[in-house]
Amino acid sequence: MTLLDNIDLRHDAAAALYVKEETVQVEFAAEPGELVSREGPNRYRVGDAIVTGSTGDRWCVSRDRFDARYDALAEPGAYRNKPVPVLAKEMTTPFSIARSAGGDVLHGKAGDWLMQYAPGDYGITERARFLAVYRLA
Repeated sequence: MTLLDNIDLRHDAAAALYVKEETVQVEFAAEPGELVSREGPNRYRVGDAIVTGSTGDRWCVSRDRFDARYDALAEPGAYRNKPVPVLAKEMTTPFSIARSAGGDVLHGKAGDWLMQYAPGDYGITERARFLAVYRLA
């Protein structure tokens, strides 16, 4: 498995901008903890968002990032992501990457997508989930 470091998809011809279209269910952490997603551990702090996607996948988002990327809907706990383009690249071999410098290390399989939300801010989306909720910007 390849450990990716100092990746910048802005300079990768195989990467493109995609937009997520999804309504999610959210609860906010009352205490620090960790959940294990399909891609690896996700540690969270008090107030961070614990998100359950439309495909059943779960992950956490820091509160400041969450507030910048999601809008509340009328239904309690329901949020819709804002149409913010993110860089993504389908990976052809198994890989690992830290979510941020010194952050949790995530693991992807061949066919999963490497996501870059900002320089130094990464995620991994499993292939079937990516195809279900992302579209080319």
